[in-house]
Parts: sequence; C-alpha cells; structure tokens
Amino acid sequence: MKLYFQSHSILKGRQAFTDMNARYETCYTVQCFILFFLIVCFSVFPACAYARVFKAEIVPDEVTQGGVFIIRVTDLKTEKLLTASLAEKSFQFTGCGEGCFLAIGAVDINTKPGIYDVGLKVEEKKIALKLTVKDTIFPTQKLTLPDEKVFLSEDNLKRVERENLTLKSIFQQVSERLWEGDFVMPLENEISTVFGVKRIINREKISVHKGLDIRGKEGEKIRASNSGKVVFAGELFFGGNTLILDHGQGIYTLYMHLSDFKVNNEEVVSKGEVIGSVGSTGRATGPHLHFGVKVMDISVSPLSLIELKLLTESI
Repeated sequence: MKLYFQSHSILKGRQAFTDMNARYETCYTVQCFILFFLIVCFSVFPACAYARVFKAEIVPDEVTQGGVFIIRVTDLKTEKLLTASLAEKSFQFTGCGEGCFLAIGAVDINTKPGIYDVGLKVEEKKIALKLTVKDTIFPTQKLTLPDEKVFLSEDNLKRVERENLTLKSIFQQVSERLWEGDFVMPLENEISTVFGVKRIINREKISVHKGLDIRGKEGEKIRASNSGKVVFAGELFFGGNTLILDHGQGIYTLYMHLSDFKVNNEEVVSKGEVIGSVGSTGRATGPHLHFGVKVMDISVSPLSLIELKLLTESI
C-alpha cells in the first residue's frame, strides 16, 4: 500500500507539472501575439503611435453670409490625416504652433441662414463642428446707366467669358501657405461700396458686389494685404488693370482698376509691399480700388478675412 501511494503521488506531480507547463506555454503565446501586434501597429500604422485626444473649435462660430472662419485643432502631432469640409468644399490646414493646426473656411454669400455641420476628420475619427450662418441684410443700389455700359456686345460678352474661365482656373489652384499673420487693408481710405451690395441697373439687371470699393486718388499707393505670389497682372474687361495674389491654402486677394503695376507675374511679395497704384481703368466711373477676396473659389467679404486674428498661436 505504501508503494502504491508513492507511485500515485509521483503521477499526480507529473500531471501538475505538465498542466503548469501548458499554461505557461499558452501565456507565452498570448504575450508573443500582443508583442507582435504592437510592433506591427507602431511600424505599419504610425498613427497608432500617438494619443488620439485632441481639441477642435471654430472661431468665430457665427458668421455672416459671405463670411470666413477659422477651424483650429490643437494637441495633435500631425496634419497628414487631418481634413475639414463644408458644403463639399475642403479647407486646407497649416501649422499654428506646436500641436496646433488651422484652416480658413468660407461661406458663400448665397448660403441660407441656419446651423451647419463643418465636417472634421482626424485619422479615422469624424466629428461635426457647429457653425451658425446669420441672416445678413445687404444694401440695395438702384442705378441708371447708358445701355452700352450695361448690356455687352457679342464680342465683349465673348471676351468676358474667356476672362472668367481664366480666373476660374486660377482660383481652383491650392498651393502651400505663403501668408503670415493677419491680413491688412491694402488702402487705408474710406469704403464707398461694401461687400454684398445688390445693384439693380436700369430696373432690370441685378448684380451683386463681391468686394470692397475703397476711395483713392489717382496714383495713390496700393499695398499687398499679405505675403503672396503674383499669379495675374493684366487687363480685364470689367476690372481694368487687375492684380491677383495667391496667399496659399486657396486664399487669393484681387486688386482692380489700377493705373499701373509695381510688381510682375510670378513675383513673391511681402505684406505691406507696394504692388500698384489707384486708377480708374476698366468699368470704373472714377479712381478707386476694388478689393476682393477668394477662399477656395468662394467670393467672401474682405473685412471678414481682415478681422480674423491670425498673428499668434492662440487665436
């Protein structure tokens, strides 16, 4: 009986060792699998390598029709997987400090008042930022002009159509950021006609003014609203001598009715640099500057852009 109990104890000990070894092998296998998964995740999918906690906001979160706004994302390590859009328009991000990225968005003047979702995608995470578009009352002007200044001849109409195609091709280009800090007024004079004015000409033709008319004396200096590249310096039927600056991120400023140009095509200019002089070329009744802004091919209020605070990391 003693031998039997010893043999039985030995068998139980061997079985316990076998069970423990099996459990160890199972545990080792799981640990290896987890280690392998982490290696793959960090090497193949680098986005896994940093925390997905971030902050996002729209400033201001209420805009007028034809207004602009900032989309700011902070506590983020890369902008490569960052996109934002509204009404099928995508807005381009740029750095604004450590872990900070911003885009300048725009609302078309014909956008109906209401609350809209600005779609933001960070890696695979999607969120909606709320933007309120306020009902905006624009002034109305009633003008009476000679028919030849209102209704175009067939040749002039074809010219205008060609010029519009040229401008469209320019405004659809999105380049790297060139602007630095806040945008400024190109001419510090009285504004004679604001953005969004509805003009009723000869009681039938309606046009909407998509810029600012700034009073000026013939030959007065006009300065670049921000740093950018000259992408057009030429004559247009309506705008006369017109200069267009590309500031990057789909942002363009337009300067019309100039008497002359102080810069050339493809030239990079600095904010505040003299780029031309006040004139009355094109369809103008007197010397002044028509100052326009485009954001992702949307005509927006120049004052709305100038009011954005872009100088520092904290917006």
